[in-house]
Amino acid sequence: MSRASTAGDRDRGRYSTLGKTRRSASPRNTYPGPGDVVCDLCTGNKRRAVKSCLSCLASYCETHLQSHYEYPALMKHKLVTATGQLQEKICANHDKLQEVYCRTDQQCICVLCMMEEHKNHETVSAATERAERQKQLGAKLLKSQQKIEGRLKKWQDLKQAVAALKHSAQTAVEENERIFTELVRSVQRRYTEVRQQIQAQERVMVTRANMLLSKLEQEVAELRRRHNELEQLSHTEDHIHFIQSWQSLSSPSGYEEVSSINVDPHSSFGPTKKAIADLKERVEDVFKGELSNVSAAVKEVNILQAEEPRNRDQFLQYSCQLTLDPNTVHRSLHLFESNTGAKVRSEPQPYPDHPARFEHWQQVLCREGLSGARYYWEVDWNGTEVDIAVSYKGIGRKVNANECSFGWNGKSWSLYCSESKCSFTHNNVSTTVPFPGSSRIGVFLDFRAGTLAFYSVSDNMTLLHKVQTTFSEPLYPGFGVWGYGSTIKLY
Repeated sequence: MSRASTAGDRDRGRYSTLGKTRRSASPRNTYPGPGDVVCDLCTGNKRRAVKSCLSCLASYCETHLQSHYEYPALMKHKLVTATGQLQEKICANHDKLQEVYCRTDQQCICVLCMMEEHKNHETVSAATERAERQKQLGAKLLKSQQKIEGRLKKWQDLKQAVAALKHSAQTAVEENERIFTELVRSVQRRYTEVRQQIQAQERVMVTRANMLLSKLEQEVAELRRRHNELEQLSHTEDHIHFIQSWQSLSSPSGYEEVSSINVDPHSSFGPTKKAIADLKERVEDVFKGELSNVSAAVKEVNILQAEEPRNRDQFLQYSCQLTLDPNTVHRSLHLFESNTGAKVRSEPQPYPDHPARFEHWQQVLCREGLSGARYYWEVDWNGTEVDIAVSYKGIGRKVNANECSFGWNGKSWSLYCSESKCSFTHNNVSTTVPFPGSSRIGVFLDFRAGTLAFYSVSDNMTLLHKVQTTFSEPLYPGFGVWGYGSTIKLY
């Protein structure tokens, strides 16, 4: 026997053994279930296919697959996991397996297509294209995994935020209970005190009045007695008796002090009732104002924060109406168009003295203090140079020092724009930023998130500089205008 025949016998024995092993598969896996591919060779009760042959373009169960393991002519066929989509892999024009990918037309083709209608196209084997796409798939899987991890992180953060919010809400409810209980008790104490004061005053006044009533009754009785005696005396004919009796009857009665007391017939606790009513109105006014603040604070609680705007339309959703404050404007600046613009004038303006006025730096603040929300505004500028800033109310006003100049202290943030440069300054630190491509600057403030951003506004929004910090008090938009004829205009 030759080596070849011996080797063939060994191979046939090996595949035969493999086939016997495969035939020993559990019967419960023989018949197809939902979604399984059925064997193309079975008649009657179809069995579940385990492999599909890309050469035969058929799918086989364990039994009918054995020929591919036992016959050398079939051993070279390409077997894959059973698939019910074999027809999709067949060229409709040539009835051949699609083994080539045409990159020009971006479709799978067979070898005959490659030699005919796709002859001059860029073609590669399906395996080569798969390898290339596999790399892209790897990058896509990585990106997808990162998205999943990002969503899981947000999920975890949101879950923790919900738990923290619930705990914070419970604490606020308990504090509300404690404060209002104390408040009710305090009001109850004040109510009791006022009631006791009214009742005590009533007792004092009634006691004094009763004493006076008793004295008045005695006086009336005594006066009537003396009146009767005087009446009788007037009719006596005995001159000596008249003179002697007159001396005793004409002496003071002793009730003059009581008789001198005036009685107010309209005396009442009416003023007290009015004072109580006034107190009620003041308390209601206080409660109305303070409870409005409490309600506003409650409404500011928001566990879900909107994404930062990306285009101008989205920014404009947060537009706020600003006006320049005449009490802060430097006398070299002239306000115009209902205090929405400022221009440098050569002659000082006749503004009156005011504690809030900038006396040295040519600056002005807006009236509006911004806090607790998102805001967006735009300003057009032209001329020599300007500062576009936000500032705490406590910035200095009166001296030639950094404490009064936008950006050069810890109370203000400023974007400086001139004809040749642009920079951002805060707390005496200046950073060069890209030169704006437009004379219109957009300012976005997210107070709660601590975000302040400056944009060049044209067809697109170009970020010039962005600050991430924590704001501790309301911010007032402000502007510095330098050079004769320079102007700013709010929008």
